[in-house]
Amino acid sequence: MSLLERLRSEGHLRTLDHALAVGLRRLDPGTADEVVLAAALASLAVSAGHAGFRIDQPRALLDLDLDWPDPAQWQRALQASRWVACPGARADEAPGAAPLVLEHGLLYLRRYREYERRLAAGLQRLGSGAAEPEGIAALAPLFARLFPQAAGGGDHQARAAAVALLHRLLLVTGGPGTGKTTTIARLLVLLAARAAAAGQPAPRIALAAPTGRAAERMAESLRRAARLLAEQGIEPELLAPLATGGRTLHRLLGTIPDSPRFRHDAANPLDVDIVVVDEASMIDLPLMAKLVEAVPDGARLVLLGDPDQLPSVEAGDVLSGILAAAGDGMRLAAADAGALQPLLGEVDPAAIAADAAVPFPARHVHLVRGWRQSAALDLAPLAAAVRSGDGERALALLREGRLDGVHYHADAADLLQDPARREHFLAHWTALAQAPTPAEALALAGRLRILTAVREGPQGARGLNTRIEALLAERLAQQQPRTRSDGFFHGRLLLVTENHYRHGLFNGDIGICLRDDRGQLMAWFPGATPDAPRAFHPATLPAHDSAFAMTVHKAQGSEFDEVWLVLPGKDSRVLSRELVYTGLTRARDALHLCADPAILALALSRHVSRVSGLAWRLGAGD
Repeated sequence: MSLLERLRSEGHLRTLDHALAVGLRRLDPGTADEVVLAAALASLAVSAGHAGFRIDQPRALLDLDLDWPDPAQWQRALQASRWVACPGARADEAPGAAPLVLEHGLLYLRRYREYERRLAAGLQRLGSGAAEPEGIAALAPLFARLFPQAAGGGDHQARAAAVALLHRLLLVTGGPGTGKTTTIARLLVLLAARAAAAGQPAPRIALAAPTGRAAERMAESLRRAARLLAEQGIEPELLAPLATGGRTLHRLLGTIPDSPRFRHDAANPLDVDIVVVDEASMIDLPLMAKLVEAVPDGARLVLLGDPDQLPSVEAGDVLSGILAAAGDGMRLAAADAGALQPLLGEVDPAAIAADAAVPFPARHVHLVRGWRQSAALDLAPLAAAVRSGDGERALALLREGRLDGVHYHADAADLLQDPARREHFLAHWTALAQAPTPAEALALAGRLRILTAVREGPQGARGLNTRIEALLAERLAQQQPRTRSDGFFHGRLLLVTENHYRHGLFNGDIGICLRDDRGQLMAWFPGATPDAPRAFHPATLPAHDSAFAMTVHKAQGSEFDEVWLVLPGKDSRVLSRELVYTGLTRARDALHLCADPAILALALSRHVSRVSGLAWRLGAGD
């Protein structure tokens, strides 16, 4: 039995992976075994979130003790195959029409190699513009009001805003509460002031994120920042850009029904001067490539994200690849330090990097101070231990119980078994159904959420939702007869799981079923403003689940006042420190972590790693 057939019979390959491999052999019976095996693995790699797979490290994709082909022999077979393109030394070289591409030790499906190549070329285009020192000195008084601690360049937020005034491609990273959107709010004020001083119109700004909730949250943060800046005396005309609404990336780019393409692309770029994208860690390779191509020449692109969160569900860990190649914005080139001297004062010489050619002209500033940490939630020590994979320290912190707002439940094998806990949940969900308006119900929904690591099983989102629905439907039926209709009921929280472009509903959107003024059960989702939700007949909704319990992946880009993070009772391949970190940092005021100590330690011992050639294409080397 060939290795390909063994992998198929043991269930390690999907039907799609195997079909690609046997399809190539059917078209050319002389195709070598090494080639058909590699084709199946390249397809499997995409489903596992990788851009491709390394032929010298097949066990990184399938950790199986098998007699894998010798890497040198495998490479020779692939190079000799008609199905494999082997571009030269240039990372931007097109691969031709072959379905597979072997490059830099990685074997790709051609489509994903092209996404990676196009993304790298687009980022180089955006970042290649010369530094823009014009008008910097005139901004000094306003900059000092916005960043009173900026002198000397040690304030990371001030440094990020100053660097963004010079360069068109900026990455701002940091955990929750480090002030990413606060920094961007001040940057937008500065850019508006520079345009006004030059006699130009206010910059056209687009705010976007992968999910509707993340986009809405960024827009809310900017509006809140505008109110605070207005109280500090910042002129209203400079604050006007902060009123920009947030959109999903799909809405920003303009979806075309039944097409993978968007209305805005390289031939029809966005009509904007600045694009700010939050939750960049969630963006997959194809979507990021399309976004970058749609940003016009001369515009600014600012990517915000947390590199310690889970990467995108789909292929590519794009943010990490870009960060690996970006220049450190906290170490200024001498020319930048001179240009920014009116804003930052004399920069510490240790923070000035030696002038050298930068292969990828992007700047990265990492924010570390927690500005938005809730007074009720002391999450920082636990988050730091989880982020570093220090299971011993994390468990010690949890068992000591000294972190405000953090509660550890080592024996919560059944989250709904305890009567007091069950009643706590039911009181919240019942309140949603009794809210005076759909807008208020949607606002209340963000106060509590159960997050799970897995979808299936007793501690999975699907199993918990089934039990919760039964409990809640019974409770509500006692108060409001006739609440259920074809699986929907008054008070049911909904999570959209696929994009529906005609309705403007996207994967990750959260809504609630409530009866309208005529008694008709409708599904309500957030609208253009918080007080104007949109109503849909339940029968017209795209694929969806209940949202009382959600997987951590689906909760990315959202925050909740109270989070119950539930890990499974036995090991699962999805467990990792990134999953635990992402889950616990969704909490604003209270975190309840339900996990067996051994399972938690196992999760923190694992680090999510994605295979990609993006950093190499951007000049970061191997």
